[in-house]
Amino acid sequence: MDMNTADARRAPQATQPQNSPQAPAGPASGDLNGSEILVRCLQAEGVKYLWGYPGGAVLYIYDALYKQDSIQHVLVRHEQAAVHAADGYARATGDVGVALVTSGPGVTNAVTGIATAYMDSIPMVIVTGQVPTPAIGLDAFQECDTVGITRPIVKHNFLVKDVRDLAMTLKKAFHIARTGRPGPVVVDIPKDISMTKLPNTAGNGFEYPKAVEMRSYNPVKKGHSGQIRKAVALLLAAKRPYIYTGGGVILGEASAELRELTKLLGYPVTNTLMGLGATPSSDPQFLGMLGMHGTYEANMTMQHCDVLLAVGARFDDRVIGNPKHFGSVERKIIHVDIDPSSISKRVRVDIPIVGDVKDVLQELIHQIKEAQARPDANAINAWWSQINEWRRRECLAFKPSTEVIKPQMVVDTLWRLTKDRDTYITSDVGQHQMWAAQYYRFEQPRRWINSGGLGTMGVGLPYAMGIKLAKPDSDVFCITGEGSIQMCIQELSTCLQYRTPVKVISLNNRYLGMVRQWQELDYGKRYSHSYMEALPDFVKLAEAYGHVGLLVEKPGDVEGALKEAMRLKDRTVFLDIRTDPTENVWPMVQAGKGISEMLLGSEDL
Repeated sequence: MDMNTADARRAPQATQPQNSPQAPAGPASGDLNGSEILVRCLQAEGVKYLWGYPGGAVLYIYDALYKQDSIQHVLVRHEQAAVHAADGYARATGDVGVALVTSGPGVTNAVTGIATAYMDSIPMVIVTGQVPTPAIGLDAFQECDTVGITRPIVKHNFLVKDVRDLAMTLKKAFHIARTGRPGPVVVDIPKDISMTKLPNTAGNGFEYPKAVEMRSYNPVKKGHSGQIRKAVALLLAAKRPYIYTGGGVILGEASAELRELTKLLGYPVTNTLMGLGATPSSDPQFLGMLGMHGTYEANMTMQHCDVLLAVGARFDDRVIGNPKHFGSVERKIIHVDIDPSSISKRVRVDIPIVGDVKDVLQELIHQIKEAQARPDANAINAWWSQINEWRRRECLAFKPSTEVIKPQMVVDTLWRLTKDRDTYITSDVGQHQMWAAQYYRFEQPRRWINSGGLGTMGVGLPYAMGIKLAKPDSDVFCITGEGSIQMCIQELSTCLQYRTPVKVISLNNRYLGMVRQWQELDYGKRYSHSYMEALPDFVKLAEAYGHVGLLVEKPGDVEGALKEAMRLKDRTVFLDIRTDPTENVWPMVQAGKGISEMLLGSEDL
C-alpha cells in the first residue's frame, strides 16, 4: 500500500466529530445540490433524529431527506413543537438537537422554541428555509427576516448566500452550538441555495470540512490556576461555606466532579431548578432547591454563608430575590462559569474563574487534596447545627387529604413508584413544575427536563416525545397542568405516529394555578381570567388521538392509576388528575422580597 492510498483511507475518519459515524461517501462522479450537501453534513455530524415541518422553501431539503434512511425525520404538528422536541432530546442526551422549519410563519412559529433553548443554554442547530436569494427584501410570499428576528435569541445565526459555503457553515454551526456556553444556532438557507448544484470538480464525492477555525470565537476551557489557588484558600478558611450550582454543571457533564468536591469538603450544597440531579437528593449534604420556591434551609444558608462557591449558575432573579437584600450580608463569592459575561452580571464576585466547569472542578479537587490547610472542623460543625435548625421547619410538609387530591401527593407517589427505574421527568411551567421540582427526588443529572429561563408553557409534551425517541427503554413522564398541556396538545398525534409512548400526568386544578396563586397573594384575590371555564374532556380527547385516557378524582385512586399507566408500557396514557384548586406552592418568595423573606404557608398570610 502506498502512502497516498493510506492517507485516502484515513482522511474520511478525520473529518468526523468524535463518536459520530462516518459520513456516507458521495458518488464517484456527479454533482450534489445544496439540499443533498445539507443532508450529508447532518450525517457527518452523526445526527440521528430531525424534528420538522415541511413548506415550500424547504421542499428540496425534504426531497433529499426522502432519498436517505440514516436520519429519522419526525413530522410534528407545529413548528414550535419541532424545536421543543429537539431541545428535549438535547437536554436528555447532551447531543446537539436539530430542527427543520420552513420560511416565514414556519420560522416565527419556531421563535418561542429557539428562545426557550437560548435561555437555558441548550446546544441546537435550527435549519430554516428562506425565499430565493433574489427575492429577499422584496416582501416575497412567506418571507421574514430570519436573521434579524432570531438575533437576540441565538448564540449565532447564518444566512447562506453561496452553496459553496454551506458545508463550512454547518460545520461552524455545530461547533458553536456545542462548545463554550452551549446554545442554539440558526442556519437560514434560501430556496435557490437548496436547489443549486455544487460542481464535483475533484471527482472525489462529498467531503465534510475536517476542522473549523474562527478568529472571533475561541471559548476558554481551562480556568486560571492562580484564581483557582485563591479559591481553594478561601474555601478552606471558610466558617460558613456553601456550594451553589446551576445548570452549567449538568451541561458541562461535571456532576461526578461536583459530588467528589462536596464529599471532600463536607460542605452544604444546593442546586437551582436547572441544576437538579447534579447532586443526589438523597445526599444528606444536599439542602434542596433554592430560590423563589426553594427550601427554607437552602435559602437561609444562601443568605447567611460567609463563602459562596457558585458553579455554572447565574444568580438569577428567581434564585437570589431582591439583589439589594442579597447584598445586605457581606460574603466572599467565587464564581465559576464558562461564559465571562455571566460573572458579576447581577452580583459582584470576589474571585471570578472563567473556564469549563468540569476542568475547573477537577483542578479545585486536585489543589484541595494537595493543600496543607484543612477546614475548621469546629466552625463547620457549628454551621451544620444552624442548618439543621432551619431544616427542622420542614418547609415542604403538607396536609394530606382523603377528600381531595393534593398535587404534592401525586408527585411523591410517582417518585415512590419510579425511583428504582430509569425515569425522565418533563414538565410544563406553573405550579405543577414547582411541585415536581420539590417532591420528585432526582438522583442523576439530565433526568429533570423543564424550561427554567424563559418559562415556556407547552414544552412538556414535545420534550417527552423527543426524549422517548432517544430513550425508548426508559420511562418518560410529563407532569403538566390543564392550561399548559393545551399549548401543544396536538403533538399527541405525533406520539401516535412515531410510537413514543409517554405518560402525561395533568394536575388539573381548573385554574392557571400560578397565576391564581399570585392573584390570591398580590392582587386581593381578584382572579382575573385565571379560571378555565371551558375545559375539554381530556379522557375523550386522548382517546380521539388513539391513546388511553384515565380520569382520577379520588386520592385513593392515584397510585392505582399511575401503576396502570406504567403497566401500559407501549401506550401513551393521559391521566386527568383532578387536584385541589386552592393548593398553593410553598415556600414562596414574593416579587421584590429578599431570599430569606419566605412565606411558608397559609399561616403566614
